Amino acid sequence: MDKAVLWTGLVVCCFLAPSLRLNGLDDIREKGMEEPPDSVLVAFWNMENFFDPFVDSTLDYNEYTQSGGQHWTVSRFYRKRNQLYKAILAFSQQQPIGIFGVCEVENEFVLQALFGQTPLKQFHYRWVHYEGPDRRGIDPAIVYSTDRFQLISSEAIRYHDPENPASVSRDILYAKFFDLRQDTIHCFVNHWPSKYRGELETVEARNRAAMILRHKVDSIVHMTSVEVNPNDTSLPKILIMGDFNDTPEAPCIQTVLGARSPPESRPEDPLVNLFANNNSLGFKGTIKYKDSWMIFDQIIVSKSLLYKSMLHCTSSDARIIHDFMLLEEDHTYHGLKLNRTYVGPRYHGGISDHLPVVLLLHY
Repeated sequence: MDKAVLWTGLVVCCFLAPSLRLNGLDDIREKGMEEPPDSVLVAFWNMENFFDPFVDSTLDYNEYTQSGGQHWTVSRFYRKRNQLYKAILAFSQQQPIGIFGVCEVENEFVLQALFGQTPLKQFHYRWVHYEGPDRRGIDPAIVYSTDRFQLISSEAIRYHDPENPASVSRDILYAKFFDLRQDTIHCFVNHWPSKYRGELETVEARNRAAMILRHKVDSIVHMTSVEVNPNDTSLPKILIMGDFNDTPEAPCIQTVLGARSPPESRPEDPLVNLFANNNSLGFKGTIKYKDSWMIFDQIIVSKSLLYKSMLHCTSSDARIIHDFMLLEEDHTYHGLKLNRTYVGPRYHGGISDHLPVVLLLHY
């Protein structure tokens, strides 16, 4: 089946998700922080191998096709697409997500299928996406609602390691926005090198990604002030999100990037990690390995976003979404586990192997 046929099929009517409890953002409301009209939700989600089902002749990797090893059919693509949009409508409570970082998306086609050809299209989403160097062809993207933000510029920041020029990884995606009140926000979406080859074997790759990101952050900060005071409310507002393939206490995040929890932040650090304290996030992790939950998916902000000057947030505005659609009973290690699309090579039919994370920004 070619793409033209599938585009026709994408306009088939899809049923809206049932009314669901938003496990995560509802917790904010229960603590007396009712979402006011003057607020905007931002989010990040690793969508677990969101491929189209077509052979890409420009890639050696075509496992996610009907004839490939994963037997990724058109019907499986539709099923995942529909589950994704219903989950997004649920955790956003059918309101626009101002800035939505995603990763493990293959191309513009899957973004259009999800955000342009489902009930999500009512929020007038557009996106920033560059074809990157990942051997499997998966990339990060920044989706944004034109009802909330105006895109000013964007850039794909290439991962590079001078000590290992042959090493490749996914780009760090950057975009600069104006909000409706002409406040400027700088956004980075990350998908750092994984631990697939082992933690010790890959730790330097994540350190390198952190160095590249910190260099770009520093360049933005120093463009506005020669003498930088991280507590200056006039400094740029920076939003960093992603699947960092490591936990908030890892050296690549705490030391190299310089992002710690608000209480542990050093005076010279321009960044704080709002996901460094899982006691306030509503759930214990975003991924699960055997019986252990870990927070790989995080949102980090500049200190300037913590001050009540135009667009801002507090450390209690961050949540891990843990809706029942995204989880299932874990019969092996007990408790809950992620409702994944694939478990190893076996098709499972779920949504993702990561939980989404959100942050509520206020004016």
